[in-house]
Amino acid sequence: MRRFAALSLAALMLAACSSTRDNIAESFDTRTNSGPCPATGSLYDAARYVTFAPGSEELYNNIAFTGEITNVRLFCRYSGGNPIVASAEIDFAFGKGDQASGNAHTYPYFVAVTRRNGKMLAKQSFAVKGEFRSGRVSSTTTNIERIEIPRVDDSISGVNFEILVGFELTPEQVKFNREGKRFRLVSE
Repeated sequence: MRRFAALSLAALMLAACSSTRDNIAESFDTRTNSGPCPATGSLYDAARYVTFAPGSEELYNNIAFTGEITNVRLFCRYSGGNPIVASAEIDFAFGKGDQASGNAHTYPYFVAVTRRNGKMLAKQSFAVKGEFRSGRVSSTTTNIERIEIPRVDDSISGVNFEILVGFELTPEQVKFNREGKRFRLVSE
């Protein structure tokens, strides 16, 4: 009789664990995406940021601040025919040159949603602060919590879109990058 009672109690406890596990699983959306996330990355022409002392030549000793987008990660979720909703993590590396004024610099950047053919659908500007508490280099990761990728219906996949990230640059900075120039500051 004791053995039967113990087995009954064990079966009841297992059933309770199973239903609790099922209830927990139901509270999370564990479905797989119905398609891939859009391709993501930084634009070559806008992935680096270099400022020089005002009126100086583009030489290493004249650098004020540098920045580089080192990685972009995208996480997305499909929901029926609704827009694809994504979030992004962006890694930045910063440098402080000999001509820097202060121990912090604000770097403007953008996140754009484009079609694969290059047509821009949306663009939003942001800023990230590079702080140099001890030394000439620093890094940070920033999160963009919500990016909406529009689509007509649920037959349109994320493969038709791209999420592009880059620094907001002056024409001179773009020219500097397009010429293949780059300065990367390292800690001493």
